[in-house]
Amino acid sequence: NKVDAALAFWQEQAHLPFSELLKIGGGQHQHRHAIGDSVLKINNRREPVPSAPPCGLRTLEIFTEAVDDSVELIDPDGNDVVLSPPNAAGDNLCLHMVANRLAEAEHFYAEVLGLPGDAATGFKVGASRIRLSEGPVAPVERTAVGYRYMTLQVFDVVGTHAEILARGGQEGSAPVRLGDVAYISFVCDPDGNWIEISQRKSITGSLD
Repeated sequence: NKVDAALAFWQEQAHLPFSELLKIGGGQHQHRHAIGDSVLKINNRREPVPSAPPCGLRTLEIFTEAVDDSVELIDPDGNDVVLSPPNAAGDNLCLHMVANRLAEAEHFYAEVLGLPGDAATGFKVGASRIRLSEGPVAPVERTAVGYRYMTLQVFDVVGTHAEILARGGQEGSAPVRLGDVAYISFVCDPDGNWIEISQRKSITGSLD
């Protein structure tokens, strides 16, 4: 809801370069900021977005040469942010999550999504990492203030979406084509966190 303050925070305090503005319909703008090969999306709507309990996505840790020691910040919408010096693994970022049942969440990210790693070391997604710990997660509202979903880039949304469902994943929304820009779908983890599966033409080279 506080888009001007949010943009100033992420660009000036979190040191993220602005990449592009996407108008994604329904009076919604998406302000994209690069974190290495990853992207932070700041979605802003014409109408105010309601507040809701936090989902399982709790803290975004960004590895950057802008700091020598870890710095804890809070953005204008109340999101927890940590800036850390580059790590030995060369990660762009680490998304810290909590789960009601850690073993169930670990099974989902390892076996259903097929990500390498575990809860202790984190699950690798390209140059990003997801770390899980146990903690309470209320029913998740996808459209609300704060961290609300993550996006995974793939080369075949339709096939990947079907494979996730076949391995026991829960469907959030079926694959849909967004013009000549992307294919997207959504699945949900055991706590109801929304995960966007995206096939963006500018990244994958094709929507076929």
